[in-house]
Amino acid sequence: MIRKLKITAIAVAILLLAACAADTASTEAGRPAVGSEYDLSSFEGARAGQAEMGIQNLGYELIRTEGLTAYWFNRSTGACARIVTGDGRYQSVTMLPAEDC
Repeated sequence: MIRKLKITAIAVAILLLAACAADTASTEAGRPAVGSEYDLSSFEGARAGQAEMGIQNLGYELIRTEGLTAYWFNRSTGACARIVTGDGRYQSVTMLPAEDC
């Protein structure tokens, strides 16, 4: 009986700790938190050809393009980014809700 209580107490403690863990990679709007490893805004101004591999290494895949605008989606995190290219560089990088990809 005492052993069962100890196991139950440990299980409850683990569940409480898990519930307290904060998800720092995303916000309530479904977008990555600024500065998180899934936020691509730091790529703004980067050379497009060189930065593409870095974006792919973060788990993003190119979903579609509209002229000079590319939409990148990370299936594992649900993060979406709209990247506008101009003069060979990423002119703007905007993190969007997953449904925009």
